[in-house]
Amino acid sequence: MSFLASSVSRSARHFSRGPAFVRNASTKSLRETLAEIVPQKQAQLKELKAKHGEASLGEVKVENLIGGMRGLKVMLWEGSVLDPNEGIRFHGHSIPDCQKVLPPAKGGKEIIAESMLWLLLTGKIPTEAQTRELSAELAANGNLPQYIEKLIDSFPRTLHPMTQLGMAVAALNHESKFAAAYEKGVKKTEYWTYALEDSLSLIAKLPALAARIYRNAYYPGKDIAPIKADQDLVGNYVDMLGYGDNEGMKEYLRLYIALHGDHEGGNVSAHTAHLVGSALSDPFLSYSASLFGLAGPLHGLANQEVLRWMLALQEAIGPNGTHDQIKEYLWKTLKGGQVIPGYGHGVLRDPDPRFTALQNFCDVRPELKDSPIIQLVKKASGIFETLGCDFSSREQIMAAQPHLRELHLANCISPPRRTSEVAPGVLREHGKTKNPNPNVDATSGCLLYHYGLTEFKYYTVIFGVSRALGALTQLVWDRALGLPIERPKSLSMDAIEKIVNKS
Repeated sequence: MSFLASSVSRSARHFSRGPAFVRNASTKSLRETLAEIVPQKQAQLKELKAKHGEASLGEVKVENLIGGMRGLKVMLWEGSVLDPNEGIRFHGHSIPDCQKVLPPAKGGKEIIAESMLWLLLTGKIPTEAQTRELSAELAANGNLPQYIEKLIDSFPRTLHPMTQLGMAVAALNHESKFAAAYEKGVKKTEYWTYALEDSLSLIAKLPALAARIYRNAYYPGKDIAPIKADQDLVGNYVDMLGYGDNEGMKEYLRLYIALHGDHEGGNVSAHTAHLVGSALSDPFLSYSASLFGLAGPLHGLANQEVLRWMLALQEAIGPNGTHDQIKEYLWKTLKGGQVIPGYGHGVLRDPDPRFTALQNFCDVRPELKDSPIIQLVKKASGIFETLGCDFSSREQIMAAQPHLRELHLANCISPPRRTSEVAPGVLREHGKTKNPNPNVDATSGCLLYHYGLTEFKYYTVIFGVSRALGALTQLVWDRALGLPIERPKSLSMDAIEKIVNKS
């Protein structure tokens, strides 16, 4: 039995002895907390099956089958639920809720990965002491095995950073406690304990993996800062990237990684981890597959595309361009058969609360108020109020090229709030879009650019460090709940026609 499994087993026995032997809630470890919650969730699932197993959650139409299964309620995901109108909630907590109650880093103000991870895993708000304990554990396990360092160092500098990250994560399968335990015939009831151990190990090592890839690809030969035992996960990540003296960058990435940690289970990266994991592939292999899904341009590249468009605009009209020049450039973009990176999301129908959180970050950071690209974006976003039928043109283009909508592109840093209020009204009046509001990609890439991280291809790696929080959390719960291998039914077009013609 592994240290983790024996620890959880002892914890379970410890809890059964009664109140006199139970540690104060504020001092329970992550493992002890989960040991209490897992039986409760297992009982909840059992009751759902028994009482509501035959209940319908909606019908499946042909358009769902050929349209990417969009909107179908066919997947269990515990960490978060995405409401089209309210946005994302983590175990019922909105982003503003989380910003109020989740502990930040020492001396910081923003949510950190550890407090979000605790919430995603347990559904409970960690205390500051619990958060610091988790930070210390991740730091203690954050260094890479030597063979992984050699593997990364052997990659060509020109190999895409996401390819490098996916390969390195897969290679960590060599360390998998889950795979080793399965081979030895461990009980199914203990699967989740080994999945947890692998997941925490991977989350701890992702910053060192990602930072080594960054330094090798863009700054070869430069030393990588050591992991500090008393610093949070993202604080160490920023140090290893080489931006340790940039407090704005640290606080931004803390917020970014926490907010991007989970966004329900239906997106490509989250679903891929769940799907591969359902075959009992270990968390390293499952998340490696997830990363290759995230690398696809329709999923993880949105903030890069936004930034490219803004920089092209800046180059075309200069930093002091007028409203007329910006409007002319927007028309040029539309007439060229392209979309204006601006608004929309595949699920959301109201403003993305992640966008609002990053916008608020922009408003309070003094170093962002004089950024040339921010000032240009403010001018550009003001034009959206006067475009009128331009949005109709945009929607006509997107109707002809529906794949473009999947890019989920958004505008760039901190457009004035009057824009996010007025532009949606204009779009709704024209009746051409389901969601005319900005999403999180409106700000994320441009903030990285402002803080000096200008290597576009690397941006998705940061997303990959973040998305591990939610995807790996669900892998733990998949094993704890004993979820089966995923196997939906597929149909050919002839089979579909046969079914519909019968009805």
